[in-house]
Amino acid sequence: MTAKLNLFAAAPALMKNWLATSRTVAAAVDPALALLVEIRASQLNGCASCVNMHVVHARAIGLSEQRIDLISVWREAPCYSDKERAALAWSEALTRLSHGDSHEAAREELAAHFSEEEQVELTLLVNVINGWNRLMAGFGLWIEPEEAATLAA
Repeated sequence: MTAKLNLFAAAPALMKNWLATSRTVAAAVDPALALLVEIRASQLNGCASCVNMHVVHARAIGLSEQRIDLISVWREAPCYSDKERAALAWSEALTRLSHGDSHEAAREELAAHFSEEEQVELTLLVNVINGWNRLMAGFGLWIEPEEAATLAA
């Protein structure tokens, strides 16, 4: 992590709990879908560190370059399923709440493709990535993906 601030040294107990919560929530969602959502929210929030980290992870689990490269224009790209589109729309709607746009259509599409439990899990995932984006971008932090695994130790 950049020398500006070490989150885990500054607030060790809270960050340990935050990381544990993050991992629990991410584990509840299909890994490929979770990474698509995490990349898109991180793009919207301007968090280069998180985009970098999640793109590396997406490649590691076998997501195609096409699917990774086209996330920012997912509406026009034919390589995403209807379920993935619903998740990406929901992620954008929640990430952009302050824009005042209605998210009713996104919620209806979400409900068409996800169980109630999955809707909650996905919503928690969006909240978690938005939280990480705010921590990283807010403090101007950068972390290499391989370094992230050792931070909480």
